[in-house]
Amino acid sequence: MSITEDQARKVAHLARIAVDDAALPALSRELNGILHFMEQLNEVDVSGVEPMTGVIPMRLRRREDVVTTGEMADKILSNAPDAREGFFAVPKVVE
Repeated sequence: MSITEDQARKVAHLARIAVDDAALPALSRELNGILHFMEQLNEVDVSGVEPMTGVIPMRLRRREDVVTTGEMADKILSNAPDAREGFFAVPKVVE
């Protein structure tokens, strides 16, 4: 598959990118390079390969799920830049 300058202009328009006519040949070459690389990736046989999130197999650390009473409003509000009467105080945004 090959991208022409007209198609590159249309892609730039759809992406809302201002591209000069002089830069269209370079853009079409770059898009063609990306498509060529994608075609190379499609040729790779990945059957039997498990999807992974990283190259090192590892499990996420999990904390124990413990039910608490939640009686720590003072501790939580101590992190707030402004707290009044047991609530977070925020600036008014609606007039």
